[in-house]
Amino acid sequence: MIITQTPLRISFAGGGTDFQDFYLKEGGCVLSSAIDKYMYVIVKQRFDDKIYINYSQKEIVDSVDEIQHGLVREAMIKTGVTHGVEITTLADIPSEGCGLGSSSSITVGLLNALHAYMSRLVTAETLAEEACEIEIDVLGSPIGKQDQYIAAYGNMHLFYFNSDDSVTVEKIEMSEERRRNFCSNLLLFYTNKTRSSASILSRQRENIDQKMDVLKKMKRQVAEFKKCLTNSGFGRAGEILHRGWIEKKKLTGNISNNYIDELYDKACRAGATGGKISGAGGGGFLLLYCAAERQNQLRKALNYLRELPFHFERDGSKVIFNMRRYECK
Repeated sequence: MIITQTPLRISFAGGGTDFQDFYLKEGGCVLSSAIDKYMYVIVKQRFDDKIYINYSQKEIVDSVDEIQHGLVREAMIKTGVTHGVEITTLADIPSEGCGLGSSSSITVGLLNALHAYMSRLVTAETLAEEACEIEIDVLGSPIGKQDQYIAAYGNMHLFYFNSDDSVTVEKIEMSEERRRNFCSNLLLFYTNKTRSSASILSRQRENIDQKMDVLKKMKRQVAEFKKCLTNSGFGRAGEILHRGWIEKKKLTGNISNNYIDELYDKACRAGATGGKISGAGGGGFLLLYCAAERQNQLRKALNYLRELPFHFERDGSKVIFNMRRYECK
């Protein structure tokens, strides 16, 4: 039996510049962090040759080609696992439409578990690259690359998506005390709404050529946010998040709506200095930056929403249990 634990993420700046349509022309960059909420993948060898898949549905099939869950099917093809396994996925949060990168975390976690099942130790770079190939190239998902990379690498990183299609990874160096202090100013609230990220991101991708100036502004905010984290106080973090949210809403009309705008305005009136809907938009989790002395007031204003307490996670996807009773067939 193999069990992997793969973190979810929050993104601070540069989201949208990780789309191939943008970074091949301009180069993209995103600053994001893994958090201590996870996707788990369990792979267990079966005595028979059937394939069992357990998620929100249950599949029992005889061959990989029959699997309906595209991420599982393609991860098995990629890693060469063909039969005689049971695969189970579990999540700390609602796994669809949450905006915390759950689909890519599942893909990375699946690849990590299946490689380990085949007695292979692979790098974070390999996991991220293979996850991008599966989600973007094979399944044609209208997404960028940041989620796969932060799930694989963990911690807080700046990812440069270069015009030659390579990726440069830069770890954000912060003392543990500074990391804790920064995280203490961040709050996540579940909006009670889920959405199809594919429909939002498809429109966003279609609009890239018309929104290049907006995306360039969002790209420049990455350097501002990095400086805020490493060279100065955190005071401008909320302001940068706010400006990023204003620009993000320009990418396509369905990123926000009256309900989300009302939540955000109420949060700002209660003490938040900035924030954003995490992920594609339209629902999921609302990330807010708020100084400690105003947080009780903010929580009172949004007391009808469920808060998700979190901390930053240092590790990317990892195997947390590995017990092989006998060799794969």
